[in-house]
Amino acid sequence: MQTFLVILLVAAMIATVVALVRGVIAFLQDSHAQVRGGNGPSAASLKSNRMMQQRIFFQAIAVLIVVVILFAAGRT
Repeated sequence: MQTFLVILLVAAMIATVVALVRGVIAFLQDSHAQVRGGNGPSAASLKSNRMMQQRIFFQAIAVLIVVVILFAAGRT
């Protein structure tokens, strides 16, 4: 069980990093689009926002897995 939780934790951490990198890339694309001008949120801005929301979601999952691991370790 402990090994399974550690694998889940590593997967959640990798997903967090991937979402972070994709969000930063979308943010940089949005900053270039804003320099050229435009009205309303761009597609890159919406993608950046969505990726940062996913990052927070994956971070929350990782924290919950850590709590479960610590709780399980405390019981043994």
